Amino acid sequence: MNEKAGATKGLKKALGFPSLFIITIGIVVSQTSVVSILQGAGMGGGAFFIAIFIAFLIALCYISTYSELALMMPKAGSISTYTAVSIGHFPAIIAALSAYVAPAIFGSLGELLLLQNVVDTISPDTFTHVALVVVWIFTLLNILGIDLFASVQSIVSFIMLVTLLVIGFAGLSTTTNEGTAPAEIWQQLTYPDSAVFTLILVALWPFIAFEMVCDFIEEAKNPAKHIPKAMFSACIVLMFAYSLVAFVAMKSVAADQLAGSAIPHLVVGKMIFGDAGKMVVLILSITTTCGFISTGFATTPRLLYGMAHHKQLPPIFMRLHPKWRTPWFGILFLATIITIALLLIKNNTDGLLMLVISGASCYLLAYIITHIDVMVLRKRYPNYPRPFTSPWFPLLQIIGISGMVYAFINNSPSPELRAEVFINVALFIGLSGVFAFCWVKFKMKKGLFQPEAIEQAIKD
Repeated sequence: MNEKAGATKGLKKALGFPSLFIITIGIVVSQTSVVSILQGAGMGGGAFFIAIFIAFLIALCYISTYSELALMMPKAGSISTYTAVSIGHFPAIIAALSAYVAPAIFGSLGELLLLQNVVDTISPDTFTHVALVVVWIFTLLNILGIDLFASVQSIVSFIMLVTLLVIGFAGLSTTTNEGTAPAEIWQQLTYPDSAVFTLILVALWPFIAFEMVCDFIEEAKNPAKHIPKAMFSACIVLMFAYSLVAFVAMKSVAADQLAGSAIPHLVVGKMIFGDAGKMVVLILSITTTCGFISTGFATTPRLLYGMAHHKQLPPIFMRLHPKWRTPWFGILFLATIITIALLLIKNNTDGLLMLVISGASCYLLAYIITHIDVMVLRKRYPNYPRPFTSPWFPLLQIIGISGMVYAFINNSPSPELRAEVFINVALFIGLSGVFAFCWVKFKMKKGLFQPEAIEQAIKD
């Protein structure tokens, strides 16, 4: 079978609810997620639970919005498809590139360097190229097919979730209480100060990217039922898991240690398990990073695949492997960029977490745009079939937009870091905007804000 025939045949439908649920967990939970929760716990104390709950509510809003859009237009392009139909290809390309591709690259770098940092701390000068090995193992696994990816991802994500819960429940029963007393944690929760609201983005980062499971919609066996269920279920499970780990960390470790450590999960693990904690945290680090990298290599190339189908990117991104029917070019493209960046940066972690926060801020742009997409499409296509309808319209969209804007404006307790984040976000959006303008104007020869007909978008 030639490559063109493979592309015509399309992506393979192989994913049921268990696979989609565990893939969603793997997409969202990462080392940077765990670090954000632990550092936030150190900075906010008991009041940080308020930030976690607000982030949880914001996540429910965007999950509801994405569920409606994804099932209304069940294509792998995700946000690029929805936005092209609602407000045109120019904002669609900006949203997809600046809010998904760029954060995927910087988030992956942060994950890989954190893993290398943990490995080097536990066993110095032993495994100096762990990051590169992880990149190319999961590049190969993703090219070899969605069935193999789902099987490996299920194992990795299950171990990761169990390890996270083991740390949480073991911490509840431990007699080590060198952190904040539970009574004081409760006092901080019931009488918070306004500073906790500057930590919403810190709490939101661990709840970002549930919607990326929508990029598997063409490979889901029953997307109308299982895609929303996977996202909502994963969000609820992780809200409890994050809250448990945050509480255990608060009572086990001094607040300044949590807030000031680059690898607070290692500090918590050693405090709870002693020397054995190194192995527990190593397992958590390996599984979270592998899960993040694996799902990133699965979802981002499918986003690029969908964009290419809408002629928003060069057609080479549409190519599927003739045997395994995976978007091999997009996978290799992403792996190559990350590999080059790793070789240039080496083990220098300075500024990477700040770039991750910048990436999170870019995500907020995408969520705001998708909320707008739903409101526009409700008016333009009021009678179009919607297997899932976002409830209480437009209340959730208004809450979601308001929460995202507030989190973006107050993205950090530090004014200096906040300014750096604004600059990085402006850079991401600016570069994406230049490409989008030139591509839409001169290659696609369309109006910048000319909507695509929904029938054409689904046909593509």
